[in-house]
Amino acid sequence: MNKDFLSIAELKKEEVFELLTLADRLKVEKDVKPLAGKTVAMIFQKPSLRTRVSFEVGVIQLGGQAIFLTDEGVGLGVRESAADVANVLSRFNDAIVARVFDHQLLLDLSKFATVPVINALSDLSHPCQILADLYTIRQHGKLRDHVKVAYVGDGNNIVNSWLELASIIPIHLTLAIPFGYEPDKTIYDKAIQSNVSKVEIIRDPRNAVNKADVVYTDTWTSMGQEQEKTKRIYDFWEYQVNGSLLRQAKKDVIVMHCLPAHRGEEITDEALDGKQSVVNDQAENRLHIQKAIMAKLIGKM
Repeated sequence: MNKDFLSIAELKKEEVFELLTLADRLKVEKDVKPLAGKTVAMIFQKPSLRTRVSFEVGVIQLGGQAIFLTDEGVGLGVRESAADVANVLSRFNDAIVARVFDHQLLLDLSKFATVPVINALSDLSHPCQILADLYTIRQHGKLRDHVKVAYVGDGNNIVNSWLELASIIPIHLTLAIPFGYEPDKTIYDKAIQSNVSKVEIIRDPRNAVNKADVVYTDTWTSMGQEQEKTKRIYDFWEYQVNGSLLRQAKKDVIVMHCLPAHRGEEITDEALDGKQSVVNDQAENRLHIQKAIMAKLIGKM
């Protein structure tokens, strides 16, 4: 791995599977403490439940100390430049975890920090989540070449990271996305040009999920898009994951959502709480995969 972890695109195929294997190990070997005596600064511009708790618990379980910093206290890119923040935090800490709006802030932190920088989410990508998703798919015995993953909803940062993964390991990724909400064009084009996976945008969600092994969705209105909510609900209404839609997929399909969910919008209670749902496994696996990332970058395992 490089000094930092900013996107899945930075990983090689063997590195992806090394992280999955290391996550298995750290999940059961509680006495491994590669972060003993180390501190991790965590800058959060966005609200968080799973990301904050999983990173903090992960640092503690690996023997380190996490320092949580709110955007009000830091003022990243406003009160202080990303360069100044990176330089100062590098003097005090062994790594920086950042959850930001603008992906450029992560690039700037990476440029000036002398310690590892980890992307805990940006508007462009969410690499820790997608690695945890891959770990979850593997946990449920569905990780094989060209496993069919059908994503239904907005072409957001989750989709961008899935596309980056599709450029590295062979999957069949179908994206049911309405016109005007497509993922980042550069990332999408790279996934197509890589010829690693079958990637396609299918406007009809029923066709997209046909014989899918995995059906995945996310909120239609992400943080910072609240003013668009009414329009988005109208535009996405036919893209709801519900019992009727899931009947188009394989009988043993698993249902995924990175949470938080807007019940009754992108997904129904029936789908989110049903036997096919693995959303709580996804949430837990954020802890295990992020411990692996930190152990590699900070603990040099």
